Amino acid sequence: MQDKNTHLSDEALLLFADGETRGRQEAAIREHLSACWSCRLRMHELDDAIADAARVHRETAHPPLPPPEGPRALLRARLRELAAESPASDAGWINRNLRTFALCAAAGALLAVVWLRTATDERDAIPRSDLTPGAVRALAATDVCRVQLTGNARVMPAVARQVFAEYGMPDAERRAYEVDYLITPALGGSDDIHNLWPQPYSGSPWNAHVKDALEDRLRGMVCGGQLDLATAQREIAVNWIAAYKKYFHTSRPLPQHMQHDDPAE
Repeated sequence: MQDKNTHLSDEALLLFADGETRGRQEAAIREHLSACWSCRLRMHELDDAIADAARVHRETAHPPLPPPEGPRALLRARLRELAAESPASDAGWINRNLRTFALCAAAGALLAVVWLRTATDERDAIPRSDLTPGAVRALAATDVCRVQLTGNARVMPAVARQVFAEYGMPDAERRAYEVDYLITPALGGSDDIHNLWPQPYSGSPWNAHVKDALEDRLRGMVCGGQLDLATAQREIAVNWIAAYKKYFHTSRPLPQHMQHDDPAE
């Protein structure tokens, strides 16, 4: 049984809050909380923090947070280290928990920065679905694979100007962007303006060079009989970054795909 004069660790409270304690351990924690106002206060603080985090997440329009298993395991390991320290008084226990709180706050801030930056990079690298939903020609896979590729299909200057204007970027530096086909002509994409958007060469890891690598991979799979043409067209149009992650089995662009050559040179 938990000694009434010994406070519960943050790790024990987190496990209890998550419903990961069972049987005697759960009963002992409940009994201790009923008798220890300090631990009840700490439990209340943890519950409030969890509720606030959940509310903020629901109110944002960002993609879901990445899985917390890794950072959570590190946090628990640190809590075990702190628990190994034997405070001689409540003051020691309070100081230890203040250090734990600071650690949690720092870890949470770091995760938030990484998550927001990743979410922004990916969101900005995908064209607007209302302006660029994608468009295809009525071609079969055999027709697509019969054509010899000689590089990216050229977009006429007048069409390129219209694309920049529709995206509210009439004065953008043109050499910094590729007016790209969402569904590449190498996969049956058409030259309809609804299949075009200004994609930056730099400023995000998910740039035009990375998408080119995905286009080559999908064409190779279609022409090799590993992937249906309609599936390739749909996946690159809906979310080309998700398709890249799926077919290259990675969560980030591979280094060999992240070229940084000046496109004007």
